[in-house]
Amino acid sequence: MIRVLFICHGNICRSPMAQYVFQHMVHTQGLDDLFEIDSAATSYEEIGNPVHYGTRNKLHACGIPVGNHRARRMEKKDYEHFDYLIGMEQRNLSNMYRILGVKPEEEERTSHKVWRLLDFGKRPRDIADPWYTGNFDVTYDDIVEGCEAFLEYVMKK
Repeated sequence: MIRVLFICHGNICRSPMAQYVFQHMVHTQGLDDLFEIDSAATSYEEIGNPVHYGTRNKLHACGIPVGNHRARRMEKKDYEHFDYLIGMEQRNLSNMYRILGVKPEEEERTSHKVWRLLDFGKRPRDIADPWYTGNFDVTYDDIVEGCEAFLEYVMKK
């Protein structure tokens, strides 16, 4: 079982979008039994709130099912449970390391579970937060690019 946790600031836009996009990719390829997929936040701001309507609308428009996910904050114990903790931007990673209580260089040298989603692709970069940009289309395209590259990476391993 490959356990994946997608992480963003509030867990209502980008990380649940990545969760549902990746679940859809995995399901389409008949790989459901190989993965456990979830998402979380680095902040407390949106805890308990549902997936943002912009994310929900974009996923529905693309034919991707959206569940009843409620925002939750990542916890230190997630580091032990998940094989991959994947942030959407560098700021997420900084907050993840703080929550986990590990130094980036130490984590990368030992376990290397913490990643940025688009680091798996050909053009590593942050994924813009549509909460601020209002552009769920660009965020969706970046997340699809990252999820496709991540799935390819994992399946080669």
